[in-house]
Amino acid sequence: MTTPESDGGAGAAPDRGVRRMPGWSIDLVAVLSFVLLAFWVTARFWVNPGDGVRDNPSDQAQFQWMMAHGARVVTDFAYPFTSDRMNVPDGVNLMANTSVLSVSLPMTPVTVFFGPRAAFLLFLTGGLIATAVAWYFVLSRVLLRARGPAWLGAGFCAFAPAMVSHANAHPNIVSQFVVPLIVWRTLRLAEPGRWLRNGVLLGLVIVWQAFINLEILLMTAIGIGVVVCALVLGRPELRRRVRPFTAGLAVAAAVAGVLLAYPLYVQFFGPGAYQGLSPLIRGYSTDLASFVAWSGESVAGDPRSSARLAKNATEENAFFGWPLVVLVIALVWWLRHNAVVLGLAAVGLLFALFSLGREIRFDGRDTGVPGPWAALENLPILHSVVPTRWSLALTPIIGVLLALGADGARRLARRHPDARPRIRFVTATVLAMALVPILPTPLPSVRLDPIPEFVTSGAWRPYVAGGHSIVTLPLPDTTYADPLRWSAETRLEMPLARGYFLYPDTRPGAGRIALFTAPPRPTSSFFDMIRRTDAVPPITPQDRVAAVDDLRYWRAGAVLLDPHCPQADALRRGMTELTGIDPVRTGGVWLWDVRPLVD
Repeated sequence: MTTPESDGGAGAAPDRGVRRMPGWSIDLVAVLSFVLLAFWVTARFWVNPGDGVRDNPSDQAQFQWMMAHGARVVTDFAYPFTSDRMNVPDGVNLMANTSVLSVSLPMTPVTVFFGPRAAFLLFLTGGLIATAVAWYFVLSRVLLRARGPAWLGAGFCAFAPAMVSHANAHPNIVSQFVVPLIVWRTLRLAEPGRWLRNGVLLGLVIVWQAFINLEILLMTAIGIGVVVCALVLGRPELRRRVRPFTAGLAVAAAVAGVLLAYPLYVQFFGPGAYQGLSPLIRGYSTDLASFVAWSGESVAGDPRSSARLAKNATEENAFFGWPLVVLVIALVWWLRHNAVVLGLAAVGLLFALFSLGREIRFDGRDTGVPGPWAALENLPILHSVVPTRWSLALTPIIGVLLALGADGARRLARRHPDARPRIRFVTATVLAMALVPILPTPLPSVRLDPIPEFVTSGAWRPYVAGGHSIVTLPLPDTTYADPLRWSAETRLEMPLARGYFLYPDTRPGAGRIALFTAPPRPTSSFFDMIRRTDAVPPITPQDRVAAVDDLRYWRAGAVLLDPHCPQADALRRGMTELTGIDPVRTGGVWLWDVRPLVD
């Protein structure tokens, strides 16, 4: 269902006297280049074992916890879709969060023998490599059958600015290696006589992607749907294959539907299910100026300049730079007779418009102009999509366009041997101008506070006996997720009160939109105030009663405070005055034994 000619096709003039490398050696060089690039991007984390992701330590802690959960499912036969090891006593709906079971389960040996940090880092680095390798083989074996253009397109798909930005502790998003497999298996649906086999295989890879990231799966489905429609409209001869295609698609939908029915039921209707993201997160949109700007993680970029155009360092989803934008427009015009190119251009424009959000921003300022997403953001399913990530979906679209363009230039050079040197020079120059400025730089790292000896030694165990939990100060949330690293190090045997996760706001009138932790309680609000002001507010008898009630609700056995965290002195004074219990300094933490209060 593609138009590019294969190597040695009709009209191709062979290069005489040129000794070609064997195909397998070219594949090996391509894969090694992807490995080197991935380790280049994550180099600082490998070189310094005590370092973490500077721009997103909270998500790193969350994914380390998720890797520990996957290992616990395998080793302890724990229920995979929810967990009671965080947010005691209510637990967490892991289907409604980023549980990444497709990766955490098979990586159990790494997590068990080398720890959750090693598993997280291997997940992050391996996700980049696997994405590039999968795109390379699908492009070179299915879509183009040309290794050089496939290498170019695959490299962009895995290491474009948006992917490197999300490598700041979003391994579930950079691990897009199933996406090209879905593309491949979808194209195979048109094969006559194999609709059942091809439908089953497509259904299985859809399920695989569903347990990595559903947001990417949704975007992939929409993108493939638009391209397939463009192919049917632009190439009438393909209409003869509609019957096997639709039959295989029905089989794929049935297989995926059966296997995902229960997990999706848990996600949307189980305990801890929420109904859309908060208006703040749904306001995360792509700045119109960012499409022609440079990412802070690229050679030509400046983190201070890019910060004005993105919500944070992990959401630089566009940032292609003006030379690449010009090149993509030129490629679409040059290859406009190719139905695949027109389909890619259509879905790319659609995603770019969606990414602008409910109100278009330009150069860091609101324009007051409503975006197309305003009419869609409150629809079911779509109300859980972060708008700016629609521009992330432009990365594989542009990667495939670059591969098609490079393949077109290659075939043009073969048809015109006399002009071959000039064509190659122009192609190399244009690609260098567009791609060299956006080459990735190593991700910045930061020294993480070590896990306290109280945790690593197991001294916490007596305090969780009988179903108790550990309460940490500060209470863990999106801004302080270190306790998730602590719990992950214990293989989740140390249960936590509250945590960092998506959870419905169950307060009256809140509409069950997602919070980034459990709904506030009087004691959590008390300590949030201390964190904001670095001072202990006046404490009333009602505050002390509420504190005991909350500690009982959390089934607290002990309260821990890391002395290294900000506002540690004020938090220690506040907890002592609130409970009347003097803390003990042990194992690198302040410890309040609250079992007498709770029991």
